[in-house]
Amino acid sequence: DKLKNLLELLPEHDLPEDLKSKHCKRCVVVGSGGILHGSELGHLLNQFDIVIRLNDAPVQGYTDHVGNKTTIRMTYPEGAPLSEQEYPPASLFVAVLFKSVDFNWLQAMVKNETL
Repeated sequence: DKLKNLLELLPEHDLPEDLKSKHCKRCVVVGSGGILHGSELGHLLNQFDIVIRLNDAPVQGYTDHVGNKTTIRMTYPEGAPLSEQEYPPASLFVAVLFKSVDFNWLQAMVKNETL
């Protein structure tokens, strides 16, 4: 019931046109474990059609190793990056909700309430 009520609050949206029109031929998922530090693979990662980044792994200051392209950023609400620079205007932020507190957070955001 909680999820149903929350979904009724949300406006219906589709993917942004630039993402809908992309045919994902080569995708890469970049995690936040730090394994790329020192790899100098940034230039290679930037060549992928879609770059999906997980959690709040920083890009700024590490572009030589992790690239600077972000098509989609997926994270739990509590793992969202705090810096505005980590939300490029051309990328899509996806909040992954699964805990009750996540749904409370989204409802508070939609209704502009204090959580």
